[in-house]
Amino acid sequence: QVQLVESGGGLVQPGGSLRLSCAASGFVFSTSAMGWYRQAPGKQRELVARIDSGSSTTYADSVKGRCTISRDNAKNTVYLQINSLKPEDTAVYYCNVRQGWWDYWGQGTQVTVSS
Repeated sequence: QVQLVESGGGLVQPGGSLRLSCAASGFVFSTSAMGWYRQAPGKQRELVARIDSGSSTTYADSVKGRCTISRDNAKNTVYLQINSLKPEDTAVYYCNVRQGWWDYWGQGTQVTVSS
């Protein structure tokens, strides 16, 4: 079965950086587009970044220039590097993959940006 396991979240000061990881299993990772989403308290889940099987990327306007999504097909892992973190980046970050009609999600990793 599809499994997505996020890690790398934590408490960081404004201006800091984090690298989130998502270890994937149960599907053919190398041919699958992967996404990172986030959900802040009281807000809808939103797309942060997406990388397709050819490593083409898209980013939300709110993180463009501060964020890099990448993938390592040998490790079945997708990464999200976020720099210059702001308090408004505080959210639970989720890894996502769509397989057929289904969206799969990890359990999420909390990112808190605060001094």
